[in-house]
Amino acid sequence: MLNYFNYFTEIEERFQQRRGSILLLSTLDWALIETWRDAGIPLEAVLRGIDTAFDKYESRQKRGRMRRVNGLAWCAQAVMEASEELREASAGTAQPANTNQPDTGFEHERVASHLETAAEALEASSIAHDACATTAARIRELAADARNAKSSTTAAQEMESFERILTVLEEKLFAALTAAAPEELLVALKEHAARELAPYRSRMGAVQLRQVEHQFVQKQLLVHYSLPRLSLFYMSQQ
Repeated sequence: MLNYFNYFTEIEERFQQRRGSILLLSTLDWALIETWRDAGIPLEAVLRGIDTAFDKYESRQKRGRMRRVNGLAWCAQAVMEASEELREASAGTAQPANTNQPDTGFEHERVASHLETAAEALEASSIAHDACATTAARIRELAADARNAKSSTTAAQEMESFERILTVLEEKLFAALTAAAPEELLVALKEHAARELAPYRSRMGAVQLRQVEHQFVQKQLLVHYSLPRLSLFYMSQQ
């Protein structure tokens, strides 16, 4: 998949470029990007939606003073519209096979290092100890597999296979954390999500709002317990 591992960074860079200043994306913004990724919305559609939203904003801004765009969620409606337009335009059109996959930059050693660092954090967890220990053991196995894998023209496919496994492990880990976390903490995180989403409710459908809230709560739960993201999307670029 072209740009598979650049999904987050390219969206962040395009948003910052169009906004005209460096603004670190919020937890809500990252949660929204994850819902787009999980829904299979192409990177092209997201970038096109961001451009469309800012084009409209700049056009209206010339006719009157407007508040500055401070969140990616402001572009959510335009992204969904761009995704639908792209889907309709590509319907019935055969997609040529990409036999010349670009270098993803996700070398096997870096993947192994990312997974081992995540395993160490999970092993030190103060909550859901059994689930964290089981997950840590599994990702150490994946780290060993990454180191033993030979670089080849199928490297991108290998990394996508790893990513699917890590997605499953994350989902199981989130379920264990949610079951173990205190009720008052989960309620507080949901209230926090509701406050963050309030300015953007008119720009998102009900389903998307629930998905973003779910992602937001999961992210904040990991932050609260100092636990890592397993996904290769969160691997250090250094």
